[in-house]
Amino acid sequence: MDMKEGLLIRWLVSVGDTVEKDDPIMEIETDKVTMESESPASGKVLALYYGEGETIPVLKILGYIGEEGEQVPGVPPDMEDAAVPEPEISNVLTQPVEPPAPEPVPEAVDYEYDVAIIGGGPAGYVGAIKAAQLGGKVVLFEKDTLGGTCLNRGCVPTKTYVKTAEYIEHIKRASERGIVNDPDTSVDMPKVVGYKNTVVSKLTGGVSYLLKSYDVDVISGEAAAKSAHEVECGDKVFTAAAMILCGGSKPGIPPIPGIDHKAALTSNEILDLGILPNNLVILGGGVIGCEIACAFSAFGTKVTIIEMLPNLVANMGKKVSGVIRKALEAQGVIVHTETRVTAIEDDGGKPVVSAGDTKIKTDVVLVATGRDADLTCLGALSGQIATERGKVIVNDKLETNIPGVYAAGDITGGMMLAHTAFKMAETAAENAVGGDAVCRLNVVPAGLYTIPEAAAVGLDEEDARAKAGDKLSVGYFPLSANGRSLASGEPEGFVQVMVDTEYGEILGVRIVGTDAVEMIAEPAALMAIEATADEVADTIIHAHPTYAEAFMEACADALGRCIHLPRR
Repeated sequence: MDMKEGLLIRWLVSVGDTVEKDDPIMEIETDKVTMESESPASGKVLALYYGEGETIPVLKILGYIGEEGEQVPGVPPDMEDAAVPEPEISNVLTQPVEPPAPEPVPEAVDYEYDVAIIGGGPAGYVGAIKAAQLGGKVVLFEKDTLGGTCLNRGCVPTKTYVKTAEYIEHIKRASERGIVNDPDTSVDMPKVVGYKNTVVSKLTGGVSYLLKSYDVDVISGEAAAKSAHEVECGDKVFTAAAMILCGGSKPGIPPIPGIDHKAALTSNEILDLGILPNNLVILGGGVIGCEIACAFSAFGTKVTIIEMLPNLVANMGKKVSGVIRKALEAQGVIVHTETRVTAIEDDGGKPVVSAGDTKIKTDVVLVATGRDADLTCLGALSGQIATERGKVIVNDKLETNIPGVYAAGDITGGMMLAHTAFKMAETAAENAVGGDAVCRLNVVPAGLYTIPEAAAVGLDEEDARAKAGDKLSVGYFPLSANGRSLASGEPEGFVQVMVDTEYGEILGVRIVGTDAVEMIAEPAALMAIEATADEVADTIIHAHPTYAEAFMEACADALGRCIHLPRR
């Protein structure tokens, strides 16, 4: 805020170029930082007033971006009365362009609703509330229970189980802190399920109340699009000016012989088991598989994970995968990687899993091999709406190839996360009622709720190295050197920061440890506003002792000046 002037190093655009909001348009240098500066809007570059190499006071108008043909001053507005030398670069588009003839205004159609939304999961209910906040009359269709997979069968139930597992872990380790107790534990599975259902009920009830408070009409029943402006539910057809498809996702079922065994369950059913299985084989070592393994292992089940890739939770990077595998194995989970399941057979009513050269007899098989978009809500628009590999294709405004029909959440593929669906739904809702919002998902955090937790945002080390090359510096701070972690008796884990040293840009962060998913919020926020590693290390003061200060230490390590690590 105390900068007075900056040097314009180079323009990254020319007059006449078309740019999108947040595209890099120039490089500038000040006494504090050298950085790229981004476009404040989308449009065409109409004027650039200053040449490369000029030192310019802050708060000057450097140029204009607008619609083609729009008239702008020939010189900077604050210098119109002064003699201004001709810049060396192109200046202004001086020839006006004849605007196109206006489109004929279609006759107004009297629709029942402004927006119809199919699906009441994280995308659907958030989209409905956002559209209502913006003044729209909204109808929401849900075939099951409000809240979708996240509240009813995914995020929230799983985290409830993992928290129960944490209690068990703390009880077992209490004697290390001088607490005299009986470390032997067992679980009452019906009570575990009942507690989970109570949590779910409170949250789904809260969603229902929110929708009611915004006068959203909620229709129970399976609905599907009949046309771009019609939704059919039961024997009734509802009309709306715009539509948002939020069909969500369903468990992906791999083509394995015997996968239809009665004891082969998906994540939809596993969390309603009233009896604790003695043995559980999990097909898939992704987020769902690892979280369920962590919970049921703590409950007393013998758990085996079978993953055909070389690493668990492969999307989080090798360092995270290595620590999570070690932690699960320490909890008694058997892990097979680079192993393919070829069949599930039956032996006296129990499934026998053939994996590689091994046959594993078990009580229950969890199929956790990913999720597929649920396209049933497309209805009559199936075949008209563009899809790719079973996912609906949308643009950055979340609109499909059919004008006025939007899609948000898991149905579009990508990062199938509730918070991603939230953001997509808000953008789709704003545009559905006449807005012009753009959805940017370049900085999205992801979490793994195991013991310990893991979290990620941005690029992992391998991808960051491919992008930055020899300009990449990796900062690493082990939680065994963090005061709060040691005091809590939880020293497992680390914070890893990938930094492009040219501008100090934080390319990615990986965290493993207690409260990692809470900790990732700070790096994600700072990356979104493009704070540099230098600013994190030198400017932001973290409370001590906290887990969060390990992020600051990792940033300092990337710059070669971490106080609480030995000299390299």
